[in-house]
Amino acid sequence: MYCSLPDVGEGWGGVRQETEMPTKIIVPALGESVVEATVARWLKNEGDTVKAGEAVVELETDKVDLEVPAEKDGVLSKITRQAGEDVEIGDLLGMIDEGEGAAAADSAADAGADAEGEPEAKAVEKDADKPETPEPAKEERATPVAKRMAAEQGVDISAVSGAGPGGRVTKQDVKQFMESQPASQQVSQSDGGTVGRSDGEPVGDPRGETREHMSRRRRTIAERLVQAQQTAAMLTTFNEVDLTAVMELRKRRNPSFEKRHGLKVGFMSFFTKAVIGALKAFPALNAEIQGDEIVLKHYYDIGIAVGAEEGLVVPVVRNADHMSFAEIEAKIKELASKVQDGTLAIDDLRGGTFTITNGGVFGSMLSTPILNPPQVGILGMHKIQERPVAIDGDVEVRPMMYLALSYDHRIVDGREAVQFLVKVKELLEEPELLLLEG
Repeated sequence: MYCSLPDVGEGWGGVRQETEMPTKIIVPALGESVVEATVARWLKNEGDTVKAGEAVVELETDKVDLEVPAEKDGVLSKITRQAGEDVEIGDLLGMIDEGEGAAAADSAADAGADAEGEPEAKAVEKDADKPETPEPAKEERATPVAKRMAAEQGVDISAVSGAGPGGRVTKQDVKQFMESQPASQQVSQSDGGTVGRSDGEPVGDPRGETREHMSRRRRTIAERLVQAQQTAAMLTTFNEVDLTAVMELRKRRNPSFEKRHGLKVGFMSFFTKAVIGALKAFPALNAEIQGDEIVLKHYYDIGIAVGAEEGLVVPVVRNADHMSFAEIEAKIKELASKVQDGTLAIDDLRGGTFTITNGGVFGSMLSTPILNPPQVGILGMHKIQERPVAIDGDVEVRPMMYLALSYDHRIVDGREAVQFLVKVKELLEEPELLLLEG
């Protein structure tokens, strides 16, 4: 009589013993035209337990920051790419073990819980009569940039007071907190300042310096600005617009508009409508160059430049020509909130056929905006300033704004650029025309 041996991998009980394969953490698809990222920081350390869907690492792209979640429960067994390293789509970032390592960690966690169970129960009983405080932790109320900066500089984010909306902690708050600390702490918390070497010789100027790593977004902004100046035949033309009619219309209609739509009508919706009207009249400004061809766009995706903590971003209002004043205002408000909260998605920044930038909110009187490639036109708004102007032979004080249009002279002639800006001026000075042509 013969006795059959169990299959390889089976125990004597006849149950197959399978070894769990580690789960790879890879760089996901980053969005249209984005192929590289920088590892901003790891949210977990090697040996930490992770849950499926929990963020384990934060990546920084030239457009947005994004968190990479764990696909399965387990233990972060290995980190293969460190903070500050550049990575590409599909690169391996780390490994998650789902087998014995995860079980051992869970057992250790359970043991710790059992050992501390009695004191914890007493603590719960002691605090039972205390009212609950649902206020979120400061770490949750901090922007991603602020959290990363605090981690890099060794700052306890919970000690930082937030001056942002709803008490949100921003990068500037972290900076101010660091500056308010004693000099000895500032040196230890940053990689700049007057730092002594082993031989006692100071590094940098003894009066103090701060060295900051240039973010991927800032690097990309720098590269694109230089690229725009080197590849495009960029010129700028100027004009001025009398905003009396727009301001009177806003003053007259804002109460009913706000009651109906829940928000005030701002200047950006007027300028967006005026730009669309001018683009329809001069379509070369709504185009781009691809090789030796000119691609004319028959849709109007208007980029609105917004200043963020780490640099300028340009979220896009899509199909703006099909939107009402209220819809444009609501969309711009939504995008601006996303910028401040650090929640912009790649799709919010994708594409764009023409850009509007408003330096007036910072007090700029006149500037020459730089093109946002591959776009061939950008309109610069500036501060509204009351100035004496001649009206039908009389001198009147009017709310005036300088406008600047930068354009790519390779496909836009000076005549078209000047006429485009004149068209924008006409539509703003007679806003009733926006209903017909905008």
